[in-house]
Amino acid sequence: MQHGRKRLSTALVGLTLVGAIGLIPTSPAQAEPDIDDVEARVDRLYHEAEQASERFNDARIELADLQKDLAALNADEDRQDARLDAVREQVRDSVVRQYEGESISAVGQVVVSDDPSAFLAQMTTMSSFDSVQDELFDSYTLETKALDIRAQAVAQRAADVAETKEQLAEEKATIDDKLAEAESLLDRLETEAREAVVSRDSSARTAAPAPTSVPASGRAAAAVQYALAQVGDAYIYGAAGPSAFDCSGLTMMAWAQAGVSLPHSSSAQFSSGPQVSSSDLQPGDLVFYYSPISHVGMYIGNGMIVHAANPGSGVTTAPVMSMPYVGAVRPG
Repeated sequence: MQHGRKRLSTALVGLTLVGAIGLIPTSPAQAEPDIDDVEARVDRLYHEAEQASERFNDARIELADLQKDLAALNADEDRQDARLDAVREQVRDSVVRQYEGESISAVGQVVVSDDPSAFLAQMTTMSSFDSVQDELFDSYTLETKALDIRAQAVAQRAADVAETKEQLAEEKATIDDKLAEAESLLDRLETEAREAVVSRDSSARTAAPAPTSVPASGRAAAAVQYALAQVGDAYIYGAAGPSAFDCSGLTMMAWAQAGVSLPHSSSAQFSSGPQVSSSDLQPGDLVFYYSPISHVGMYIGNGMIVHAANPGSGVTTAPVMSMPYVGAVRPG
């Protein structure tokens, strides 16, 4: 009897364990990522990389301007230094003539001094000069101050250049990080799922086929023709042709064909011409997106734009209101 009860108890324990095991989830330790979720996250990473890329473009423009300023300031400083030397020589000669025949040892020490402030302090204690000497003294004072201003400006611009170079490096690192994260997400997908995402990106390139002709006039016609001819080209951050572009690189090169110079920056291009309303868009107008502005396309009529979209879609066409619309300008 006791032996039978023992078997029954063992059986009940076994049933309890089976029931408990049945409650344990049987899903894999790491579920495969959802395709739609990955696609959304990849698109977000592409956009964040584009934002960094446009900031990179802005910083690159600023760096070029700063380097021009620095070169001009260095040249100004050299010219100012030469002018100061010339005035100093004139003052030296005048002092020698004024005190010729007298003891000029103290004066000589002041004139040859490398400390302009000490020189000026000594000059103010001397006897009154005639009008020519007064003019020389004023000129020397002015040139000394001007040289000091130039030197300060050079130092500030040099610091600005160094800071902008650091910003460029930071934005480049951000671009690389976002792209690497997007690639990592795609790599986690099974081959079939990844092909589905890539297929969607590929279909986006051809979902809105480029028109064969656009009724553009004047210089805008050349810009539109060039931009449409690039449909299907790759998207590469910072690129401006000939076979790959980013958004502002495409519009810059397109309008260059019409003889209009644009900066390689979407935010800077927003100031490239008069603003036009969305109801008054004409082929060739530049259309801007997101706040702050980080994307630009070109209007081609019929409610469509051509633009360098992202690394997944490349250069393609899209509805003008397919992204958060900010405004439009008319270059040229």
